[in-house]
Amino acid sequence: MTDVEIEKENAAIAKAYKELLKISYRILTADDKKMIRKAFEIAVDAHKDQRRNSGEAYIFHPIAVAKIVASEIGLDATSITAALLHDVVEDTSYTLDDIEQMFGETVARIVDGLTKISSLKKDMDISLQAENFRKMLLTLNDDVRVIIIKIADRLHNMQTLENMSAEKQVKIASETLYIYAPLAHRIGLYNIKTELEDLGLKYTQPEVYNDILTKMKDSKEEQDSYIKTFSDELKSSLDKEVLNYDIKGRPKSIFSIRRKMAKQGVSFDEVYDKFAVRIIYKSDLENEKFLAWKIYSIVTDHFRPNPTRLRDWISSPKSTGYEALHITVMGPKGRWVEVQIRSERMNEIAEKGYAAHFKYKEGKDREDSLDIWINRLQEALENPDMNAVDFVEEFKLNLYSKEIFVFTPKGDLKSLPKGATPLDFAFSIHTEVGMKTRGAKVNGKLVPLSHELQSGDQVDIMTSESAKPNSNWLDYATTARARSKIKSSLKAEKKVIAQDGKEILRRKLKQLKITVNEKVINELVNYFKLSTSLDLFYRISIGTIDNKMLKEFASSRSNVLVSFIKNKIRKPTKSPDIDKDEIVAKYDMLVFGKEEERLDYKIANCCNPIPGDSVFGFVTINEGIKVHKKNCPNALSLQSNYAYRIMQAKWIDSTEQEFTAIINLTGIDNLGLVNDITRIISDNMHVNMKNLSFDTEGGTFSGRITVVVRNNTEVKKLMDKLKKINGIDKVTRV
Repeated sequence: MTDVEIEKENAAIAKAYKELLKISYRILTADDKKMIRKAFEIAVDAHKDQRRNSGEAYIFHPIAVAKIVASEIGLDATSITAALLHDVVEDTSYTLDDIEQMFGETVARIVDGLTKISSLKKDMDISLQAENFRKMLLTLNDDVRVIIIKIADRLHNMQTLENMSAEKQVKIASETLYIYAPLAHRIGLYNIKTELEDLGLKYTQPEVYNDILTKMKDSKEEQDSYIKTFSDELKSSLDKEVLNYDIKGRPKSIFSIRRKMAKQGVSFDEVYDKFAVRIIYKSDLENEKFLAWKIYSIVTDHFRPNPTRLRDWISSPKSTGYEALHITVMGPKGRWVEVQIRSERMNEIAEKGYAAHFKYKEGKDREDSLDIWINRLQEALENPDMNAVDFVEEFKLNLYSKEIFVFTPKGDLKSLPKGATPLDFAFSIHTEVGMKTRGAKVNGKLVPLSHELQSGDQVDIMTSESAKPNSNWLDYATTARARSKIKSSLKAEKKVIAQDGKEILRRKLKQLKITVNEKVINELVNYFKLSTSLDLFYRISIGTIDNKMLKEFASSRSNVLVSFIKNKIRKPTKSPDIDKDEIVAKYDMLVFGKEEERLDYKIANCCNPIPGDSVFGFVTINEGIKVHKKNCPNALSLQSNYAYRIMQAKWIDSTEQEFTAIINLTGIDNLGLVNDITRIISDNMHVNMKNLSFDTEGGTFSGRITVVVRNNTEVKKLMDKLKKINGIDKVTRV
């Protein structure tokens, strides 16, 4: 770099630092500023020889993370300092002791937590990312600010992702959607959650993202004028009440529009509530509630509300601290509009989560709300038996869940996730209550343990000393806490039963002249298609593997060993039941990796890709390569948890092969509809029909067609032609 360039860069760094001090959400004292200045100088020195992928000086990254922490999340000077130093110990010669000496124990503890998250255990048997995530949550013991800074770090990495390779982009974006966005949601950082989701979608499904983005830009003018019409109608009534308020239109995020389109099976134009209207009013704490309901009554005087869509999070705030009134009303032109009513205080909490919550709480209260949240996470972490991927899945159960509020017999209010059962309620009171549950009464009536609780229910748990969890309970429990406790209990019981099984197996094999050792046990586990020796001993003990089966094992043992060894030598990643010739004949136009190799593979059942679909390969443990669509329901989980097993894949020439695709149709039943459909399929497209089923009920029509096609272009053409038939409403591919 030339002297001029260096000077320019230094000026830009100084400018970024000044902005950081300016935008802090908290009032910084002279001591705070001194500490932040010192952290900045150490970070500049530590990272002086480092550059990011984009080529810019590395120091811009910690400053950007500190800015997010300071303004968007609104944390204190300690957090800003830790954010500036978050990569120093990991990437440079500074040690944790240096940080502790210069900045004290708290900053050092937070930086240590952030460093721990980054130093991965390189263990290929489990998912690196899930283990990483588990480690991250364990640092909550130290300080919740660790997680918050980590989320800010991830946000900045997502904002600058365009300089990464395509594979890295997909891995990091999948991980963001899989873990970080739900976590930001749980902490109440709704703005950051939305940005993480949109950026995640931008890199995991760029075509979808860009398509929606373009359409939103095109319809922006129309939306703005709609919001103005809506607001103008309310203003005179609100002004009459001498309220100090602000009305804003807020477009829904691209990710949430995409989710709605997928969930409801509708096109962009059919998504009605693409925006929400927010009314933010000034108020002192005393009148806050009263004014919210006053505004509610004014809105519903003008527009008819949908009674099933009232959400009152003022009387019962969410566990993230979120407070607001949400109503959906019928606006002009017969459109549903979501109206969110919040005071300025509530709005700050909605945008900055816990940090703003603390600003309005004093002393002990402030600690309490955070402690409750940390304790909930701690419970999920207590279970040492759970593997990391299971743990992440269990934990995610509690992240995005909507809440219901139920009462204990004494009238205390408990918050549970939507879909919770009496069993979840029992475990939320105490583990011992959960373990000894015999039955439950809801609103005085006896109900099954699988009964779904509703907000307002009063729940009474009946216990018994002799009651204990059974495997059915896993079907009834939905919260991570209840499920992990039930699993631990069942595992403990299974271990006791398995101990006896081991001894029984030793005796039975002795009669068959086989000595029990680790090798024989592994053979048995493979022979009975089990996953662990514990499963084997357990089944022996309860009698599902009997003498006859063991004799069959003994007689086939030599043959099994020969074929097992052969397969191990020849095909390390393939299970023996794959017929290679059949696969190559059917699917030889798919190539893998940068070298575009032709490898054996199987098509995944979960998404059933056909030529032309965007796909990737996933190396399974014993079934070789499985091919999934990029928008497969399991894609995020695989790309995030097992990035090292993902292979690039693409179709090359699909002209000579034929594949099956299933198309669903719905519409209004009218004469000759079936005729039109069959004619279009057979005449126009030269597509073969394998299967056809139609159903009509109450004037509506639904159909399912299985067709044989060469590639997805043919399917798209066919679907476009079907859409044009008079009476057809929707055409979708399964």
